[in-house]
Amino acid sequence: MSGTRLNKYIASSGLCSRRKADELIESGVVTVNGKIVTELGYLVQAKDKVFVNKKLIYPVKHEYYRFYKPAGYITTADDEKGRKTIYDILPDNLKHLKPVGRLDKDSTGLLILTNDGDLINALTHPSIKVPKIYMVTTDSQLSRAELEKLAGGVEIEEGKTAYADIQVLNMDSRHTEMQITLYQGMNRQIRKMFEFIGHEVVILKRIQHATITLEGLKRGEFKPIKPVQIRELKNFLNRIQTK
Repeated sequence: MSGTRLNKYIASSGLCSRRKADELIESGVVTVNGKIVTELGYLVQAKDKVFVNKKLIYPVKHEYYRFYKPAGYITTADDEKGRKTIYDILPDNLKHLKPVGRLDKDSTGLLILTNDGDLINALTHPSIKVPKIYMVTTDSQLSRAELEKLAGGVEIEEGKTAYADIQVLNMDSRHTEMQITLYQGMNRQIRKMFEFIGHEVVILKRIQHATITLEGLKRGEFKPIKPVQIRELKNFLNRIQTK
């Protein structure tokens, strides 16, 4: 029988990834034509009505954008403290898209925006070591011993050791400029790593996430990601998952 696997159908609605869709199916909150379906391999037909938590869902076209986040905005849809969010900048036709990962309020740079739940999961799941590249400037000069300590990993929280690949680009008595590559996704990881060794990060800008770069974007600007770039990105993710 032809049809679309239920988890893929749910993911294609932009609600979540296929992995999360499996959890929803098994929990009994998914119905097809009024009947609860817990079979992961269930095939959805063209005329079927699928509900998740009593809400009708349907496939939507996946959209992919690059966004240059400026400083002063948090990466969320709303904030109980009343702070400005990236959705105060984005136009109405993009406000349904979700950011892939986060940048804190004072950080700038690349955010991928999409309604593709599977892609969000692949780019953020801790088991997949996706590189994220940042330009970082500290408030003072780092010593060789401090750089070696960072390279060896530092415990930024109890039981959480943070690692980073660091390339020093410029250094003087008042600051150190570096390119830093992360393969982890800990909250405020770079800032906490430098706080651990007694330095403050004064500039933090993400310039690349996997194969997608900030190139050609101005602060506050957003552009669609080209289909060929999405294919390259997904091929890259497939390669690193199979290593």
